[in-house]
Amino acid sequence: MKAQLIEKDGRPEFAVIPYADYQHFLELLEDEADALVVAEFHEAYSAGREFMVPEVIVRRELAGESPLKLWREQRAMTQEELAKKSGISKPYLSQLETGKRQGTVDTLSAIARSLGVPLDVLTE
Repeated sequence: MKAQLIEKDGRPEFAVIPYADYQHFLELLEDEADALVVAEFHEAYSAGREFMVPEVIVRRELAGESPLKLWREQRAMTQEELAKKSGISKPYLSQLETGKRQGTVDTLSAIARSLGVPLDVLTE
């Protein structure tokens, strides 16, 4: 890289560099910023402040499936197991999964705790 130095009062004031070098430096700065964001997310995820949703759940939920059902299946639980662990009946859980009933915040919170997920992943 060749840089042209422009002086003011006998001291370097500006450096003019080829545009390709300028673009390269911008890319390096962007890479460094991206790496910082990834490192911050990794630290937050490791500390339990971030939660990731598996791609299969995202795709199936976007296709219209119940997030409650998807997370129950992801955790390899039957409706009976989840209902018992959450303190509700199996028919009520079934109605929540099919959208026939809306759960209360307390009920959905209990289900979220039983599944080990944040409440907001079970609600729209």
